[in-house]
Amino acid sequence: MVFGNENSTIPQQLVTEQFLIRPLLATDVELDYEAVMDSQEILRKWEQADWPSDDFTVADNLKDLERHEQHFNDREGFTYTVLNPAGTLCLGCIYIYPRTVRWLERATVTPVSNQIWEDYEATVSFWIRQSKLAEEMDRQLLDILRPWLTQEWKFDGHLFMTSAQFEQQVEMFKEAGLQLLFELKDPKHPEKDLAFL
Repeated sequence: MVFGNENSTIPQQLVTEQFLIRPLLATDVELDYEAVMDSQEILRKWEQADWPSDDFTVADNLKDLERHEQHFNDREGFTYTVLNPAGTLCLGCIYIYPRTVRWLERATVTPVSNQIWEDYEATVSFWIRQSKLAEEMDRQLLDILRPWLTQEWKFDGHLFMTSAQFEQQVEMFKEAGLQLLFELKDPKHPEKDLAFL
């Protein structure tokens, strides 16, 4: 058990030739905001909402980042910023949250295989800024996340989550050999969410 466990070790960073991954901080607001606004189209599919809205501001973004930083400090969930190696450009975000997070608790979960939803402690979702998708940076990130999550974290199972509406990421997961295990339907969202392993 990782979430809420003061004795569990939480990885503080992952450094590769392509990425610097570390906890998202409120002080990252300008870099993060620029990446969010560069990625409005895909984020709206990913979120199944109009976030970020056209009038989304740096101040709005700061509130989001402060909430994520507090969740991290309280071990309720872990949000990481994905930066270039120099730390000067935000490339996206990674969200690691418990299966029992509020919106998942109200969702209807349909197994696609013989797996049991309760056997998985964590859900992992991420986005890469829209201007970097042509470089397949999302696949590069997935390829380093898979061993990191298995080797450095002590989860009782984890799943990759995305929206069925975000077809590009769904296809990328399938091409990477991940298997669709669950379909989730949140009554507040028009599309299903999908969970892969």
